[in-house]
Amino acid sequence: MTYITGITKGGSKWTPEFVMAVDNSKCIACGRCYKACSFSCLSLHEDDDDDSAKRYMVLENDDACVGCKACAVACPKKCFTHAPLEA
Repeated sequence: MTYITGITKGGSKWTPEFVMAVDNSKCIACGRCYKACSFSCLSLHEDDDDDSAKRYMVLENDDACVGCKACAVACPKKCFTHAPLEA
């Protein structure tokens, strides 16, 4: 397979890995990924049931993802799944 690649400032080949999913069962809604993402890809979602409220991050704008994985680095619960895109 051939993937979309780029070049780093130092001239090395780089393959971006884009967000494919956020595991809501692991997410603690700490907001670290939200703060780390410079491209507004994520938003906070709240399921408001009668008994309890569950908050978690969702991939709101996946077309804006540049594949930097800053969200995954910031996430203490390892909620993110990333993958390269085929060219």
